[in-house]
Amino acid sequence: MDFEQLWSPVMARILPKKDVVIIGLGWTGAVMAQELTDEGLDVIAIERGPWRDAPTDFPPSQMQDELRYRVRHELFLRPDQLTFTFRNKVDQQALPIRNWGAFMPPNGVGGGGVHWNAEMWRFLPSDFVLKTHLTQRYGADFLPSDMTIQDWGITYDELEPHYDRFEYLCGTSGTAGNLRGKIMEGGNPFEGPRSRDYPTKAQPQPFSHTLFGKAARELGYKPFPQPSGNLSTAYTNPLGLRMGPCTYCGFCEWFGCSNYSKASPQTTILPVLVRKSNFTARDNSEVVKINTDRSGKHATGVTFVDSSGEAWEQPADLVILSAFSLFNAQLMLHSGIGQPYDPATGEGRIGRNFTHQTTSSVNGFFDHTKFNFNPFIGSGSIGMCIDEFNGDNFDHGPHGFVGGGYVGQVQTGARPIESALTPPGTPKWGTGWKNAVRDNYLSTVKPGTGVHGSFYAYRDIYLDLDPLYKDRFSRPLMRMTIDIKENEAKQNRFLTDKFAEIIKAMGAASLAKTYRTAPYDSTTYQTTHLNGGVIMGADPKTSAVNRYLQSWDVSNLFVLGASAFPQNAGYNPTLTVGALAYWAADAIRNQYLTKPGPLVDA
Repeated sequence: MDFEQLWSPVMARILPKKDVVIIGLGWTGAVMAQELTDEGLDVIAIERGPWRDAPTDFPPSQMQDELRYRVRHELFLRPDQLTFTFRNKVDQQALPIRNWGAFMPPNGVGGGGVHWNAEMWRFLPSDFVLKTHLTQRYGADFLPSDMTIQDWGITYDELEPHYDRFEYLCGTSGTAGNLRGKIMEGGNPFEGPRSRDYPTKAQPQPFSHTLFGKAARELGYKPFPQPSGNLSTAYTNPLGLRMGPCTYCGFCEWFGCSNYSKASPQTTILPVLVRKSNFTARDNSEVVKINTDRSGKHATGVTFVDSSGEAWEQPADLVILSAFSLFNAQLMLHSGIGQPYDPATGEGRIGRNFTHQTTSSVNGFFDHTKFNFNPFIGSGSIGMCIDEFNGDNFDHGPHGFVGGGYVGQVQTGARPIESALTPPGTPKWGTGWKNAVRDNYLSTVKPGTGVHGSFYAYRDIYLDLDPLYKDRFSRPLMRMTIDIKENEAKQNRFLTDKFAEIIKAMGAASLAKTYRTAPYDSTTYQTTHLNGGVIMGADPKTSAVNRYLQSWDVSNLFVLGASAFPQNAGYNPTLTVGALAYWAADAIRNQYLTKPGPLVDA
């Protein structure tokens, strides 16, 4: 079956029409399905991967398996199912990625919300007006000439109620730093004002985190506990779903949570959603095209292929594209919706402003006769952080770069396969290596976060369709063109050195610093925070969706997720992704449904 035959009227069987079809049932798909079924609409969600359920897939009786989940990537898309091609420069030949390294595309109901560490960060107010803010403070000439950062078309104040709503859905644990404009002791003094405190108090901090906080304060910083979707206490969310306190098992990132302690679609939304008579979920089914009418301006539904290879057409009045960010851009290109981005001319919108994250680490090795950190005791997003060097919280003028990030000691759990760390100069094998592993396991600070920096957008970092390689449906593979620019390399070296100063002040005998440098390495894990490609904004010439995440080209199509980010800030993206989903759902419920059509004039 070739690319064109797959969705011909003869090949695809037509299903009864729905009010709404949602592509992808992760965080954003679940939020939107809950909101629109509450509105009385008949909703179907189509998910490429398998159904995943907390009590059956991750029962408390199951021992967590690092080899199965961390090494063999049980919860993720397999490259033989679908992959991408990769290159650093536009003049290079891109080649298919055969093994995931720098990032891990999720697969299955719950999406990345199943395996994530549950960091719950709000972006800074200045992040949403980044181009305007930096230009006004430093002048346009201070920015690199090829940097294509943009304002979002939405402000922090507009998004704040939706940040709050997602935090309370998840039961987020934390300490407020800015409560209605008043700076609060013990919280992040740099955060934007919040309308109320976190729903649950911050998690109690283990020894290494407490030591980091003490050292940071002595150096003049203001450390605070990382906001966490791993709960500090029992909690019942607004949907009536109950969650339990984290048990610090150390198996969070890469793993599903068996204790109902980690916020995920499975623990916060799906048990309510699946009981609704106007909601249907279809798993193991891959959407291959968003269908439009002859004008190309109105979506008529989607075509998908089930696990047996049979093609189906699902008609719908409203289409919500809420897949992983790369897949959002890919499906827009395969469906012919929006003008593909061309780096040579700077024109086009789909594939534009593709970004990742700039991360690095500092491992601190302490005297094992004096320090015991018990690193196997961990939680996905427990730790102490500082925000003095995030966003534009400091004067960038003397340093020659823009952007920043948070740094922190975030101990997610020292799982044995990936945590055999040894000091610099240790032999690579043999008795010397074994002794070093034994002596350093309990006394090494290995941050789960370390440095978590921004990644700003550039003209020649983008997504498009590969001219050579195709998938199993004969569709062109997505091609990634991405590299580390000098601005991000400077930013990362600056933050890494600042972080190392704190680790040294904790009492480390030796340090091992790892900087993020060019070329971008597709084999070394960084984060799964791939953003952009279908970005939001106020100008249809430079954005694919408007401020409500509605397609400029097809008004009954909304595209959710981190693909909407014009660039990536120095934070984990999930809380902003969830807040944007509530923002878009509110616009659909209160504006679009009463008067279908464009919500913003192009």
